[in-house]
Amino acid sequence: MGKYFGTDGIRGKANVDINAKTAFEVGRCLGHYFSKSGRGKILVGKDTRLSSSMFEMALASGITSSGADVFLVGYCPTPCVAYLVKNKDFDCGAMISASHNPFYDNGIKIFNHEGTKVSGDLEDLIEEYIDSHEELPFKTDKDIGRVIDYHSGLDIYLDFLENEYPLDLTGMKIALDCANGSASYSAKQLLEKNNAEITVIHNDPTGININNHCGSTHPEDLQELMKKGNYDIGFAFDGDADRLIAVDPNGNLMDGDHILYICGKYLNETKELKKNTVVTTVMANLGLLKAFDRQNISYVATQVGDKYVFEEMVKSGYNLGGEQSGHVIFSDHITTGDGLLTALNLLTIMKATNKGALELLEGLKIYPQLLINIKVKDKELAMKDKDVLNETEKVSKELGENGRILVRPSGTEPLVRVMVEAESDELCKTMVGRVTKILEDKFV
Repeated sequence: MGKYFGTDGIRGKANVDINAKTAFEVGRCLGHYFSKSGRGKILVGKDTRLSSSMFEMALASGITSSGADVFLVGYCPTPCVAYLVKNKDFDCGAMISASHNPFYDNGIKIFNHEGTKVSGDLEDLIEEYIDSHEELPFKTDKDIGRVIDYHSGLDIYLDFLENEYPLDLTGMKIALDCANGSASYSAKQLLEKNNAEITVIHNDPTGININNHCGSTHPEDLQELMKKGNYDIGFAFDGDADRLIAVDPNGNLMDGDHILYICGKYLNETKELKKNTVVTTVMANLGLLKAFDRQNISYVATQVGDKYVFEEMVKSGYNLGGEQSGHVIFSDHITTGDGLLTALNLLTIMKATNKGALELLEGLKIYPQLLINIKVKDKELAMKDKDVLNETEKVSKELGENGRILVRPSGTEPLVRVMVEAESDELCKTMVGRVTKILEDKFV
């Protein structure tokens, strides 16, 4: 990771860690970089947080002042930007979002012309420019870039999804939690086109309510709705709708591991799972891996981050991968995690097999898991601490084959994450506590 770029772009508290000047400088660098051999074309989308329009304007100003044209999609899911960049002849795209973070955070994710995260080399170039205070040349006269309204881009993306998954969902009842984010402008519209009966909560963005006790990180309201109503399945999106957590008819959560199990098993049975392999991360539940073993499905684990999952998929030729957090990538269709596309895949499998969510999960036993995030002063120093390392090793040996511990730094926040899987919740709590106590005593 660089100074500004983490595992998912630049991110931080708006007007504290990242401000309009940052966005302007990113725009200046992108506009200059992609206009060296002609007028560049750069796409910009945003989520619904209060600061997104501020960053959109700053980014657009930087891009156009450097001679490139900027196309503004407006409110849209992150995968909408990834899809349009790849398929509509853009040089690059930027999504203004802090994903699942609170409204006061924001960020910039940048995609290359293939619809994937930009290379580390370009990230380094942008960081060098921000820190150097170098003055790139401003374009003048007819060479100044244009700002172009491209709100039709969202419709193009939704049409793509509809064409990829021509479903008739007549008779199905689906509940949605749009996190007061990007899905508020897309999820209900798409699924109603497929004739589903839709109930939606948290789809009234105010700028400050995105991810606020709702969405994929706080799906409690959706769980209660599922328990009270007669729904086939529920879907909770995060702020920029690039990930999805599902809820079964009984109100139980179906995270990325559950989704990978259902989709991996189905694609394996239909002979569509390339190389009979699913790409996961080190956070994948031990129960998922054991279930894949029983299904004779291979798996490869990467470090946490959807960019690393996708890199492994491309490198080795796999077509299904994802994270427990709900980023699931179907690379035969799109280049990034996509909450709407994941929902359509689950619905496709339910229709094709004539099975409900509970039946599709048969054969999967998820191990109890406890994840504690410790906010620390220096996460890199904490990760190298001998006491932390020694205690982690002791816990790992005690758990043996019936559990595991994972201690890792957050890629976007000043946190150390301690996760334990074991045969009981009580054992998870005990083992996690042994490591978190050291972290709290020495680094908080």
